[in-house]
Amino acid sequence: MSEPSTSDLFRPVTMGKMQLSNRIVMAPLTRSRAAKGGVPQQMNVDYYAQRASAGLIVSEATNITQQGQGYAFTPGIYTEEQVAGWRKVTDAVHAKGGHIVCQLWHVGRISHPSLQPGGQLPVAPSAIKPEGKAFTEAGFQDHVTPRALETDEIAGIVKDYAHAAKCADKAGFDGVEIHAANAYLLDQFIRDSTNKRTDRYGGSIENRIRIVLEVAEAVTGVLGGDRVGIRLSPITPQVGNTPLDSEPAKTYGKLIDELNAFGLVYLHLIEGATQGSRDEVQGVSYQGMRRRFKGLFMANNGFDRELALAARRNDLADLICFGRPFIANPDLVERLRIGAEIAESDKDTWYGGNEHGYTDYSALGRERAQAAE
Repeated sequence: MSEPSTSDLFRPVTMGKMQLSNRIVMAPLTRSRAAKGGVPQQMNVDYYAQRASAGLIVSEATNITQQGQGYAFTPGIYTEEQVAGWRKVTDAVHAKGGHIVCQLWHVGRISHPSLQPGGQLPVAPSAIKPEGKAFTEAGFQDHVTPRALETDEIAGIVKDYAHAAKCADKAGFDGVEIHAANAYLLDQFIRDSTNKRTDRYGGSIENRIRIVLEVAEAVTGVLGGDRVGIRLSPITPQVGNTPLDSEPAKTYGKLIDELNAFGLVYLHLIEGATQGSRDEVQGVSYQGMRRRFKGLFMANNGFDRELALAARRNDLADLICFGRPFIANPDLVERLRIGAEIAESDKDTWYGGNEHGYTDYSALGRERAQAAE
């Protein structure tokens, strides 16, 4: 037998109380197709249901408040209307035998006043302007200098995460993923390049990771650790060309050690720079971080079929994330299993728009799949 037939990449695995059908994860993919008010609509239901053969779906990044929003037409998980919209999505995924968790998102400084309540400035740990432009309803506009959060405001943001977790539970999600990666709000606190605070949330590593630990405590207090994962990206600049932390191995290693107290079910790690090199830099060891974490290890960034098979053959990760390949391949799991061609997506339809480039990609026909096999 060929390796794909024997590889446990395509076999069930237990994650907390969930029995996933395989170890392939659909990574969070922002597509900017929510209806007014950040409410998921029917095409979102169809999109996720089409991809429910993934062992686990991590939803597109989902705003915990309007203040947390940084991109036009992205969904939220803090109002009753949003909960009702997401309930249709989770019901559809479950009807297909899939599992789905909601990625909880606050973008921090990566926003624009036109997306904020009352046209206010975006908030951040420190008033440092990011590079680049924000995707707004009026098109791309320059990022602005954010407002530094007051110390007494931070507890409210932690409560917003807890509220979003309650809403995700009500919406039928199997769990949530805390988005503490890719230079968004929580990652902005972690990195000394974007956190210049002098209060208890700035300065030392212990202080800079404090908000992440408070969020983890609040969210697991709602759902339990076996329904909560977290995403980290120690060496990716990602949005706003954000500089790395000066000591990423030490900083994120300490964070992982402290997170173990909450019994999180998985650590979702970006290996390398998102959409870029997978190389380890500045002393960061992916396997070292995996060994420090007590739950399942989910690896992400640039995986193809061979890399994924090798990762499981060499026990380098428990779960493997695929992102953009899922856009044009709703049946990606089957294509990977049989070694079929992976279709390319139309980049012009990645963000915003209608069903075109979203739900109109085809799965392999049965005859074609048998021929490939």
